[in-house]
Amino acid sequence: MLAWLSCVVPVKDEQREVLLGVANMVDFARHNTFLGVTVGRYANRIKQGCFTIEGQFYQLETNQLGNTLHGGPDGFDKRRWQISEQNNNSVTFSLLSSHGDQGFPGELQVSVCYCLTEDNQLNIGYQASTTKATLVNLTNHAYFNLMGAESGIDCKTHRLYINADRYLPTDDQGIPLGDFTNVKGTSFNFLEPKNITQDFLVDAQQQGAKGYDHSFILNKTSQKGDCVAEVFAPDDSIKMKVYTTKPALQFYTGNWLAGTPNRLGGEYKDYAGLALETQFLPDSPNHPEWEQPSPILNIGEEYAYQTSYQFIENHE
Repeated sequence: MLAWLSCVVPVKDEQREVLLGVANMVDFARHNTFLGVTVGRYANRIKQGCFTIEGQFYQLETNQLGNTLHGGPDGFDKRRWQISEQNNNSVTFSLLSSHGDQGFPGELQVSVCYCLTEDNQLNIGYQASTTKATLVNLTNHAYFNLMGAESGIDCKTHRLYINADRYLPTDDQGIPLGDFTNVKGTSFNFLEPKNITQDFLVDAQQQGAKGYDHSFILNKTSQKGDCVAEVFAPDDSIKMKVYTTKPALQFYTGNWLAGTPNRLGGEYKDYAGLALETQFLPDSPNHPEWEQPSPILNIGEEYAYQTSYQFIENHE
């Protein structure tokens, strides 16, 4: 149950909670929208829960329309992680996932470090090692609303930039259809910041998902430290910048948040917050033709990736 439960930032002489969350563990246990959790072993979807490594076929447990989503029915979001290290500005959590866990091969040792910096960044560092070749694709499933998590203002009012020339079309189950598509001339073009409402639900890709729930293939400059995404509050009071060493970003507009408990004893509505999940591409184990980093972690290798969220107040 490793979750990022709160993110309070100073805005206009007040403290604003910009992360969707719940008020107690009872509500946390009953919500099913992955609020702020670390998901794994494999974030996003694997078609029919099937894949092959080194000629050996594996069948995972499935939990969404016959596919495996976010690691399966008992994924890392449902585990009790242990604190392995902490100091004044960081904490590291660890987890041991046994061989055969949800059908994945290999015993996997995982750690996730959260670190606060002096320039208002939250850095998340992921590390893992395995005893057998396996799949690893860890991410955090935070939902953001820069106007305030309980403001009632939905995330479609925000402006968004994504440093990606291509995105991955999917079927109505979120499974990739095949090759990548250039964002230019489509509703998926966020190369210049625009209101999320501008092209919302204008095409079949979005209509099948009830909004945006798609992976963007990040431009190579992101691997050199460039910002991969930027979110602007509708009143321009604050913005959030995202940095990562992962190759892709899943943009999700909270299309199915309705009924999720909030911190005030009520419930969130659809589109109450947006998620920007840094990760490998969905179903990538079954697409070796993609020129993307492999999600396979071998014996003796270290899985090591970073994602940072930086919050910047507008003082004008």
